[in-house]
Amino acid sequence: MPDPYSEAPRPDQRTRLDFEAAEAALLNSPDLQMLGLLMGSSNGTFLVRASGASPDPFLAVYKPASGESPLWDFPTGSLYKREVAAYRLSRALGWPLVPPTVARPQGPHGVGALQLLIDADPDTHYFNLIDPEPQTWSTVAAFDFLINNADRKAGHCLTDAQGNCWLIDHGLTFHVEPKLRTVIWEFSGQALPDTARDDMARVARQLRRSEIELSDFLSKEEIEALLGRFERALAPDWRFPAPTSGWSVPWPPV
Repeated sequence: MPDPYSEAPRPDQRTRLDFEAAEAALLNSPDLQMLGLLMGSSNGTFLVRASGASPDPFLAVYKPASGESPLWDFPTGSLYKREVAAYRLSRALGWPLVPPTVARPQGPHGVGALQLLIDADPDTHYFNLIDPEPQTWSTVAAFDFLINNADRKAGHCLTDAQGNCWLIDHGLTFHVEPKLRTVIWEFSGQALPDTARDDMARVARQLRRSEIELSDFLSKEEIEALLGRFERALAPDWRFPAPTSGWSVPWPPV
């Protein structure tokens, strides 16, 4: 993999990761060596070493469709696609940071998502992460509303050695029905930050013109529902929602 922390132009000034180089390496590395099953996941999630497309092997997280546990409300074999769609939307918005994620047509267990592994402190998560940029969490909350995230646990918020906050585990997203479940509710009743509103208005226009390609990962109905959430969030009187019941917080919360 080319040096992922090169000085090439980058989409987010908070990190020196070259997203395009990482995506290319994830897509083109022919050899995915299985290193083990990542414990604690409800679906089959594997640590792999990718090599062959670049001088240096790198670690990635592999989520095959065949390892997805059946759910009553999400179509079987669709969770890996939602991981990719969430990454693509975050890249278009410019926030929040989601590790480069691609759909691999072939892998040790078949088609699935392949995501660059972030070298993060395993003991640091949302509940104990001291963020030097308070706006980070409000944009995370906005992102989770847009993708209709049904499973934002504290442990899905990682921090790297540079202090960047990365978000992972976006399989339970983009449902057409309201599904928001998160540990981040402190912005309830507050308005969107102006910078987030500007980015969202831009991306909403791009989505309407099909300039952001999500149709390979989401159904037409799911994309229409996504646009509806953009429209609601961009209304002048919109405020971050409040929890409606105990169901609004995922369990376990970390």
